Amino acid sequence: MSSDPGRDRQSAQAISNAITKLQHDHYGRGPESVRTVIGYDHIITLLENSFMPVERTLLEAGEVDAVRNTRLAFQRAMESRFVETVEDITGRKVRAFLSQVSLDPDISVEVFVLERSHGESAPEGVA
Repeated sequence: MSSDPGRDRQSAQAISNAITKLQHDHYGRGPESVRTVIGYDHIITLLENSFMPVERTLLEAGEVDAVRNTRLAFQRAMESRFVETVEDITGRKVRAFLSQVSLDPDISVEVFVLERSHGESAPEGVA
């Protein structure tokens, strides 16, 4: 990202807030905990405890596949919004978006792989 740690912290907080708002607005409930980590060519956002009561009820009834499939479908449907949000906040193009959900514990992860600027190379110590 940038060489300015303060800017990276602000961007990480803005991404966390924006993804939480997107989940709340489009899924009816946001996560209880969210944190974003920014690397030189990637951004990782972890979201915890975001299942809705109906999903918890389904999980308790053993309907694991129904909850997993619904969550993954939601992540696919939201991909363009998540990507646009990260690009707007960082000013960088997202090269790839990966998303996964864990049911126990209730943790989702959104990974954004960023394009490198022309001539940009990995920081020292990164292969």
